[in-house]
Amino acid sequence: MTTTSFASLPLSPALLRNLDSLGYLQMTAIQAASLPEILAGRDLIAQAKTGSGKTAAFGLGILHTLVAENFALQALVLCPTRELADQVANELRRLARQSDNVKVVTLCGGTPIAPQIASLEGGAHIAVGTPGRIRDHLGRASIDLSQLKTLVLDEADRMTDMGFFDEIANIVSACPAKRQTLLFSATYPDDIRHATAEFLREPAEIKVEALHDGSRIEQRFYEVPHAERNAAVVKLLQHFCPASALIFCNTKIHCRELVAEINRSGMDALALHGDLEQRDRDEILIQFANRSCPILVATDVAARGLDIQSLAMVISADISRDQEVHVHRIGRTGRVDESGLALSLCAPEERKWVKLVEDYQGQPASWYPLAELEAKSQGGPKAQKRRCAPC
Repeated sequence: MTTTSFASLPLSPALLRNLDSLGYLQMTAIQAASLPEILAGRDLIAQAKTGSGKTAAFGLGILHTLVAENFALQALVLCPTRELADQVANELRRLARQSDNVKVVTLCGGTPIAPQIASLEGGAHIAVGTPGRIRDHLGRASIDLSQLKTLVLDEADRMTDMGFFDEIANIVSACPAKRQTLLFSATYPDDIRHATAEFLREPAEIKVEALHDGSRIEQRFYEVPHAERNAAVVKLLQHFCPASALIFCNTKIHCRELVAEINRSGMDALALHGDLEQRDRDEILIQFANRSCPILVATDVAARGLDIQSLAMVISADISRDQEVHVHRIGRTGRVDESGLALSLCAPEERKWVKLVEDYQGQPASWYPLAELEAKSQGGPKAQKRRCAPC
């Protein structure tokens, strides 16, 4: 028996049978490193990227201590976005499907609160939600955290980036002092470390390197002045003609400007950013997931929790100043056994940020001249037959 086998863990027979039926035989790196600490009851700080298996790590920890006969809220998972909360809740239901009568509820903004209150009154074991809506429930006294055993802060860095820290602190203060707190984050800078220190008790710290298989993801860098960046993105799309592409911008304004430029070129694109209503976000994500609109332009915060299994290309229209964010971006492509292409645009004065990426990844950046693409993209691809609604 290897140490990465789930069977090596002190999990219930029902959980192990379910993991086997799901095809979860060997633990991922984050699961192998974190689950022994979680099952031992320790608080935890874990750095791991999306797609690393972290949901199963904290999900198994929750289910390990959960008492199904007690219809009280025993675990709360906080997520930055409704999309991520839905994904986490669905994964928890899959993990619990062979356990007796475990009820998981999703509590997020953008949807009516009355059905959520009714679900909580009916008795729920696990709640997954966004900080703003959880705080609303606390204000209405519609959620009872007095018997909470486990609190999970999922993607804590993005929740703080989105301005949720006060809500999180308010929620933590309503939790029992005697609890297990599990903090998962793709990045863990010093400001978040200091801000969250009061939430944790002698936590174990685990970091799984957010590096990707270079044999599956080809990275290319292009030096482009700021003023020519939008036109350069259009050239890249016309040259490579990806079946789907996720494009990252550092600001909401740039998202909107770039989408307008792409649409003017005859291709379909939509923008995803923090100013959108939840119903608009949902519609955009549906169109991108089913490829009725193959190009999505997003900020890092808005794209957090977006899980598209097959994504041909990622473009950084703005280079990130955080090397871990850069690696997180490119990890959206080349998943499972597929190959992917990650293209990054960089102004001459921004090469210092690329140097940070080189140091972090331990290999030099591959630079390509944009001019070579112009000769190959005569005429460009045909415009999509179905156009997305302008954003």
